[in-house]
Amino acid sequence: MITIKTDKEIELMREPCKVVRDVLLLAEESVKVGMTTGELNKIIHDYITSCGATPSFLGLYGFPAAACISVNEEVVHGRPGSRVIKEGDIVSVDVGAYLKGFHADAARSFCVGETDPMKRKLVDVTRESFFKGIEGICIGSALGDVGHQIQSYVESNGFSVVRAMVGHGIGRKVHEDPEVPNYGRKGTGVRLRRNMALAIEPMVNMGTFEVDINGWDCITRDKMPSAHYENTVIITDNGVEILTL
Repeated sequence: MITIKTDKEIELMREPCKVVRDVLLLAEESVKVGMTTGELNKIIHDYITSCGATPSFLGLYGFPAAACISVNEEVVHGRPGSRVIKEGDIVSVDVGAYLKGFHADAARSFCVGETDPMKRKLVDVTRESFFKGIEGICIGSALGDVGHQIQSYVESNGFSVVRAMVGHGIGRKVHEDPEVPNYGRKGTGVRLRRNMALAIEPMVNMGTFEVDINGWDCITRDKMPSAHYENTVIITDNGVEILTL
């Protein structure tokens, strides 16, 4: 069931969204060659809790950390630990925060140090595909329009959109209805309504869209790099408002 938020609930959601926005900026400043993904997770965890919020992902379905930190061929759900970040890596950081009864969710991919131009293009296209996805979207738009616009932009740049995982509604729970695919046909799916809250999150692979999933591990089948970009958004009278940017 799709939950439509009240104006008051949207105002409450702004607070965890600000925490997520700021902790991702901190992650971008902090990530560096030689640090472990576990060390980056600790920085993220400590910041979220210092704001009086709770990490949304910690314990969610048994996940062991505050952030999903995925490197190169890891698409999403990377578990922080002893993996050392190297020059040229793509590091994708997915973070959630719970505050005032609501969750926020967003992700960014960072190029660390001197990075291959195709990796940088992948990160840039993934980010831009999010904005292409919400272009022209408003009350009454079909949800499939978002995925169609993302897919069209990604594929026009020679990359592929992951099918195995999708975005989602968000609010009092991290994952709510509806599912938000990053691919699809224009004009299909539910119609968007005022105050729908969505986590739109393109996951884009340099090679095939196919992935192998084993427990938490989600790896590109061809072991080529992947990138991830996500924001929590609200459907408003004026289009789409991005709360985590």
